[in-house]
Amino acid sequence: MNITLDKNDDQLSAILTVHLTEADYAATVENKLKETSKKAQIKGFRPGKVPVALVRKMYGKGILVEEINGLLGKAVDGYIKENNIKILGEPLPQPADNIDFDTQKDFDFKFELGLLPDFELPADQSLTVDRHQVSIDDNTLEETYDQINRQFGESTNPELSEAGDYLYGKLKKADDEASERTVLLPINKVKNGADKFIGIKPGDAITFDLSDAFAGNATDVASFSGLTKDEAASVSGDYTLTVEKINRTEKPEHNQELFDKVFGKDIVTSAEEFDSKVRETIQENYDREAEGFVNRQIIDKMVDATTIEIPKEFFKKWLLRANEGKLTAEQIEEHYTEYERELKWSMIRNKVVETQELKVSNDEIVERTMQKIMGQFNLPEISEELQESVRGFADNFLRQENGKNYISEYEAILAEKVVENLRGKVVVTDNPISAEDFRTQNAS
Repeated sequence: MNITLDKNDDQLSAILTVHLTEADYAATVENKLKETSKKAQIKGFRPGKVPVALVRKMYGKGILVEEINGLLGKAVDGYIKENNIKILGEPLPQPADNIDFDTQKDFDFKFELGLLPDFELPADQSLTVDRHQVSIDDNTLEETYDQINRQFGESTNPELSEAGDYLYGKLKKADDEASERTVLLPINKVKNGADKFIGIKPGDAITFDLSDAFAGNATDVASFSGLTKDEAASVSGDYTLTVEKINRTEKPEHNQELFDKVFGKDIVTSAEEFDSKVRETIQENYDREAEGFVNRQIIDKMVDATTIEIPKEFFKKWLLRANEGKLTAEQIEEHYTEYERELKWSMIRNKVVETQELKVSNDEIVERTMQKIMGQFNLPEISEELQESVRGFADNFLRQENGKNYISEYEAILAEKVVENLRGKVVVTDNPISAEDFRTQNAS
């Protein structure tokens, strides 16, 4: 057996040729023929007495092809590992239309490889990312209390609408029945002409300028109307809302019953503590979102600032083959930039894991899964006995899906460690921002 690697001019792809001679496979094929003759059941011959020549005639070609395919797989994988060749995806076998297994003794098989080049990460502290320090404004606090009131208050359907009500009904562009869709309008979100929606009863129809009602805010228009963000940004003209029902939620009394429903039994015991806990929870949520925004910036800026030459044509062919029946060549071409960015980030991530020797232990995976389970059941602290039960749930979950859940948790933790490692290599600039501006920025 002889294996050669010929790199193309771009040094990003290559042809791997495996030359097989009869000596590479003959002995194994002959042994398999003898084993088959012992096991074959052919009419006219006793078991174990079928002539090898007959077996060769009936099954020889199939056994030969099977043995050669096995040899090729081991040879190609072994060569790539022994020579530490970094490849994209898997080797793509080249067409072998002229091979005649009936007459040939020696064979040449070619495989196309996509080669992944070495690369350097940006210098430490050469990239800057913004970390938003979100401040909780009165509007955000009021919205949170509105959510609490709606979730825990008593729902009613009054006959006449008031400022804090929701109007449920059908919205359509004026004189266009085909555009009709079911909506729920929060009256307190209307910026201009809110008085039109007050004093309304079921069956009433209200005609209004959709964009103007929300002061041209495409996010608010989309949220209410069900239009896409792009459609909402360009919407114009009058729309008609035919009201079918008025939804109102009576505010719940702020007492211990409400405190326990929101935060758990006896976590807070006074209105002052409740207010403080609400603010604290809002802040924690925004801080968590802000940290996620930092991480996304790190990934995007690392990909943008790292020069990696990708074997594009090979990558496209491999994507098509690996996603046969799921992706077309046209779809791959349309979304190629996204695929390439994902590949580059994968290469950066693997380089950080290798150079920084990042690892994930089994204990970390189990602990993370236990924390998720405790969070689902709102169990901040549990007894030692219950902890063992939760561990059992976690172990069972991680074994499910043939270990896919375990691998998923492993990859998630490893990804977090990679980004955390990269955080130490970038300059993080604190940027004070209101909660409202933060939401608007993240929605854009």
